[in-house]
Amino acid sequence: MVATVIGWITVVLLLDSDGGRWLQRGLGVVTWLVLIGLLARETRLVRVQTAVVVVFASVVEYTFSPLLEVYTYRFDNVPMYVPPGHGLVYLAALAIGRTSFVRAHMRGCTWAALIGVGAYAAYGIVLADRPDVLGAFWFVCLAGFLLFGPSQGLYVGAAIVVTYLEIVGTHLGTWTWQEHDPTSIVSIGNPPSGAAGGYGWFDLAALLIAPGLIARWDRRRAARLSRARSPRD
Repeated sequence: MVATVIGWITVVLLLDSDGGRWLQRGLGVVTWLVLIGLLARETRLVRVQTAVVVVFASVVEYTFSPLLEVYTYRFDNVPMYVPPGHGLVYLAALAIGRTSFVRAHMRGCTWAALIGVGAYAAYGIVLADRPDVLGAFWFVCLAGFLLFGPSQGLYVGAAIVVTYLEIVGTHLGTWTWQEHDPTSIVSIGNPPSGAAGGYGWFDLAALLIAPGLIARWDRRRAARLSRARSPRD
């Protein structure tokens, strides 16, 4: 799954970097199909978690890109492939966290992610042409998720996938981060070094919200079945 997701995301970004709106829309349709195909092999819990990520991330995308313009896409929109793309990123991060290697070496992988992204964040603050305060803040978030979050393996995977995604996407010019946030106070790298820490909030929402949604659905379904089976007056 990881190779499929990384491969498809790379293809999408490469094609969209020099394509038109209709190509972008076509990539969106295919990305939805790829996501649905991968989810067909997952448990109900993972499907609901992925749906939570897609909804949560889409709200953030439309708020921070077209509205606040913290970052902008080539056509000043949110490409159709972005919402399902967030679902694919979640599945890839989850798959990395579930590998036997990561599970067997969780402590080492956690520290490797911390040191790697931490070094990237330090570079963004000290050496980069654009001081990356937002990236440093998000690295602190990532450190919190890695050390205290409900699923360390998931955040190890997110550190890998999201960092790769941001570097490739901004390098190709598919999207561009502004130099400062809307207040003009917080400086931002292109991309922010600790972007995986910002993405970690999507993952946290999925892990915390999905079980409750499933439980509520099951209670309502059981209540409907009970009413249907009860004798009529």
